[in-house]
Amino acid sequence: MSVPTIVVHRDADILAKAVAARIITRLVDAQSAKGSASLVLTGGTVGIATLAAIAETPARDAVDWRHLDIWWGDERFLPDGDPERNETGARRALLDHVDVDPERVHVMLGPDSGLTAEESADAYATELRKAAQPEDHGPAPSFDVTLLGMGPDAHVASLFPGMPALYDTRPVTAVHGSPKPPPTRISLTMPTIQASREVWVVAAGAEKAGAVRLALSESGTMQVPAAGARGRSRTLFLLDRAAAAKIPPGLGRIASP
Repeated sequence: MSVPTIVVHRDADILAKAVAARIITRLVDAQSAKGSASLVLTGGTVGIATLAAIAETPARDAVDWRHLDIWWGDERFLPDGDPERNETGARRALLDHVDVDPERVHVMLGPDSGLTAEESADAYATELRKAAQPEDHGPAPSFDVTLLGMGPDAHVASLFPGMPALYDTRPVTAVHGSPKPPPTRISLTMPTIQASREVWVVAAGAEKAGAVRLALSESGTMQVPAAGARGRSRTLFLLDRAAAAKIPPGLGRIASP
């Protein structure tokens, strides 16, 4: 797995705009190289602000949205259209404003589908397997970019410290008893995240500073899930100054934005 590069921006607003610009550049590069691209979305305040920033910039037109596969790192097991679903936020912020191919927007199904959480996870795993190519060498695509938020407890996706989902080696898992509501969720597992070409952890706010420090240290993934959020070829920790405040000198590689 790759060694994280740390990029620090002044505040959360600038962070969201900078991440948006990075996403556009990365997707254009991937599409130029192989004709299509894949992006895993996250929810959360900064995650949705990033998608809104993409929608607002004219540079979004450089992306061939019809040849982009959209996935989610996790989803709250709630009915379609529920405002708390990550999908709902992503559609309002970005997807409703660009010409995506509906067949390439891969949503995690909620209870209104008639599926249980376990069945929804299995259905998503089936979609991932269908999309995987021989060169991916696994049951899921090697996503071009996996965007992840991070909680103050260092959780990523819906992989919370000490919970059974962290031990799951299947591509997707159902999460029950989440310490953050709602209690039932669907999440990519750590092996699927780590199969991504690039993993970008995006965090803002002083309440994330301790988690950022632990995630960049030698902490174990079971206690600090974000410590396992690494991509095959590149890992970025994209932070605002408040979230980066507790990074010790010499820990990781700090790049200029």
